[in-house]
Amino acid sequence: MTDKELLRLAREAAANAYSKYSGFSVGAALLAADGRVFTGCNIENSSYSLTICAERTAIFKAVSEGCTKFRAIAIVGGIDGVFSEPCCPCGACLQVMSEFCGDDFMIILTDGRYRLKDFLPKRFAL
Repeated sequence: MTDKELLRLAREAAANAYSKYSGFSVGAALLAADGRVFTGCNIENSSYSLTICAERTAIFKAVSEGCTKFRAIAIVGGIDGVFSEPCCPCGACLQVMSEFCGDDFMIILTDGRYRLKDFLPKRFAL
């Protein structure tokens, strides 16, 4: 699966976002080690602390289906379907990624590829 294909799937996932409070839709496409792709979108709530990001939605979907090994995730975010600017994962999503992924896990944004350790060089671990 190419970066371009993963970004396309992330854009498609963003179409399902429930972002009535911020107006900012996010989509993610998570590539599993076995080749499966799990998508997710952000789902907001009027009680903001109950909102979930697209990245965590995709990861939690995968884990709930027994998949815990991943190669890459593509992330897009924007307003009114315009996803030209990079949408970096938040700290909570990075920490969840670090639970299942190594330092070289690829994070694909609209401006290129990054490794998990580029965003989270000193992650928390027990």
